[in-house]
Amino acid sequence: MKTVCLFSDGSCLNNPGAGGWAYILEYGKHTKEASGAEAMTTNNQMELRAVIEGLKALKEPCEVELYTDSSYVANAINEWLDGWVKKAFKNVKNVPLWQEFLDVSSAHKIRATWVKAHNGHPQNERCDTLAREAATKIRDESDR
Repeated sequence: MKTVCLFSDGSCLNNPGAGGWAYILEYGKHTKEASGAEAMTTNNQMELRAVIEGLKALKEPCEVELYTDSSYVANAINEWLDGWVKKAFKNVKNVPLWQEFLDVSSAHKIRATWVKAHNGHPQNERCDTLAREAATKIRDESDR
């Protein structure tokens, strides 16, 4: 099974508001990055969207080393998700996104690491920049 690094970030201008997400995938000497945006969303939704979109980009089962600046996403993936599923997501926010995560993550072995925001790590900083740019663009488009 191939090992990949997935760096992710989500950003929201106001909460809820215009939000952006971004990911960087690194495997071997290859790098892929992508970003996108949504209106009327939250930071947590954008953080999770970034992870989901990164996983969708994988074409085969992989061991995924995920680096996110969201303790919510990292803790959910590593600790809480099994309990949530057993309780049919009772009292959990963002259920459709977590269900989508389950669908796209099932083929992979994922270990999530929480890194403090703006820690100077180049990939995390790049994701932050891409997510903010996407959020600003969608906000500006909706103001027209």
